[in-house]
Amino acid sequence: MSCLDLEALRAELEEIDKRLIEILNERAVLALKIGDAKRALGLDLWDPSQEARVLKRASGLNRGPLSSEALEVIFREILSTCRAIQGPVRISFLGPEGSFSHLAALSQFGRDASFSPCQTIAEVFRKTETGQSDWAVVPIENSTEGSVRSTMEELLSTPLMVRAEIILPISHCLVSKAPSIEKVERIYSHPQALGQCRGWLRENLPGRELVEVPSTSKGALMAARDPSAAAIASPLACEIYGLKMLAETIQDSGNNVTRFLVLGKGMSDPTDDDKTSIIFSTRHRPGALCRALLPFAELGVNLLRLESHPIPQRPWEYMFFADLEGHASRDPLRKAMARMEAQVTHLKLLGSYPKGRSGK
Repeated sequence: MSCLDLEALRAELEEIDKRLIEILNERAVLALKIGDAKRALGLDLWDPSQEARVLKRASGLNRGPLSSEALEVIFREILSTCRAIQGPVRISFLGPEGSFSHLAALSQFGRDASFSPCQTIAEVFRKTETGQSDWAVVPIENSTEGSVRSTMEELLSTPLMVRAEIILPISHCLVSKAPSIEKVERIYSHPQALGQCRGWLRENLPGRELVEVPSTSKGALMAARDPSAAAIASPLACEIYGLKMLAETIQDSGNNVTRFLVLGKGMSDPTDDDKTSIIFSTRHRPGALCRALLPFAELGVNLLRLESHPIPQRPWEYMFFADLEGHASRDPLRKAMARMEAQVTHLKLLGSYPKGRSGK
């Protein structure tokens, strides 16, 4: 290939960039009109169901060489930028900045949203319940360490509804001001992160003090103030707090994934690829749980997750959390839940929402 050929290709690329800018601005003009229409109708600026349909359509139209995952990242930023010119979208998450909840929120809403870090999961819920934020992003379960208790306890009583889920692959790093691993005397992190790296810590940092803190990014902040300490945190936290990367990918499982919920007011519309979450309790009788779940089996509804959780202030009494395939407004799930209601003492719909996809 000659220099003239290269210049010709660059000129062709320049023309495509010009068209791309024109098309993006055309999209932005339409987004402004849609934002005005949503405000007039009293609708949320972010519609998780519509966004899921847009991303699915984009993936279906893709013929490469861009991967569907790369195209989704691009489209999420386009959608985020268009939402930003419609008006502010405010998201609360478990902080400080650089936490995995922050990463999950960024992956869902893009960098043009307005993010508000909170010190506890309870604060994330309160800020959204009182209207200080539009959306709450909270962790619900990890593939190796299980459910996040504080989130489950908040779900028992919150009026917020689950509107979307985020599936985030987790890669833990050891970050510090110390010059080497040998100089580290203590490690700060969230209990779940410490548990996910238990084997690596035992092998590489035996006998070091493990200090539990409310979030991985809080651990990074503590390590930034303590030159003899390290934190288990995200690469983003390492960058934000000016730390040195002492070790990467230290989680014990190569398939370490955390599931986050996005909560807000109202219910997400059906997308034909949905999940529904509920809480229920049964009578203390033999076979009560079996009878409660039987309608799902009879009507062919797939039970994706079932977990018991103690009821606060009521020793030895339990609620059950369940995830089901389908949308609560559509059959067969609608019929199954109606039949279930006759078999349980309490049933709360947490929300129906588009299924999250891994690798975002």
